[in-house]
Amino acid sequence: METNDSSRLVATPSDSDFTLTIDDALALYAEAGIPRTPRSIQRYCAKQHLSSRRIETEFGEKYLITRASVEKHIAYIKEVTPSTSRDVPRPVATTVAAENKDDMPRQEPATTSEEPRPVAAGLDLSRYVARLENDIDYLRSQLDVKDTQIQQMIDRSRETNVLTDGLQKLLKPLLENPKERTDGAGRSDNRTDSPQ
Repeated sequence: METNDSSRLVATPSDSDFTLTIDDALALYAEAGIPRTPRSIQRYCAKQHLSSRRIETEFGEKYLITRASVEKHIAYIKEVTPSTSRDVPRPVATTVAAENKDDMPRQEPATTSEEPRPVAAGLDLSRYVARLENDIDYLRSQLDVKDTQIQQMIDRSRETNVLTDGLQKLLKPLLENPKERTDGAGRSDNRTDSPQ
């Protein structure tokens, strides 16, 4: 007895099933009481939570989605969502809030007369002033050191420029085109044979 054990083909939705746009899918989620953002729908399509096709349009790409996949996904979300809803306030929280409201003493308004803040008793400001003056003297001495270092760097840079200019003048005759410098007999092209 011979059996034909060919795998059954999985039914794929036809192109006519992809009729919903992202806006249509948003409306279905909102009707089901679980509103979503357009970006969420795009993510569902990209992660294949929804059966969709991405098509090119004049303004970029867009998804076309099957109604059956949206309904299936809505049912899944409702199934895994806990039965408690955040739409109904918890009665315990409201009673506790009401109890706490009366227990809190009200803050007194700010005083209208403006009085200067009292100086802390026994605070020796001369010690802090002396410390600040020492810090200022130290920083000024550091500025003098930095100014000297900067001047030395400028001098070194000037010396480097002078040396580089002298080196360029020495190398210029060596780097010229040899045909311009001498002819085949070793004489300079610029020289004439006539006596001076």
